[in-house]
Amino acid sequence: MIALAVTWIAKDGHEARVAELFRYLSLESRKEPGCRQFQVHRLLEDRRRFFIYEQFDDEAALAAHRASPHFATHARVELPLVADRHEGHLYEPLD
Repeated sequence: MIALAVTWIAKDGHEARVAELFRYLSLESRKEPGCRQFQVHRLLEDRRRFFIYEQFDDEAALAAHRASPHFATHARVELPLVADRHEGHLYEPLD
């Protein structure tokens, strides 16, 4: 298994659009065969900050996710217009 933790910050005035994009990405990503979890969180103290926690079976499943049509359109093209990717890290389980 592999986990990905990513933080995005919505540009001023685009918080609703970012939330809409993440709702769509969540729904579509959860349908992928190798996706174990795709959960988007929003910071209570800063409604512009979004934290995404993803789990995939392996690196091949993550690569398939990144090659999917919904990711190509919404995460690579639309999301950067309304938000900035702050950080992203890959993790592996200890056990």
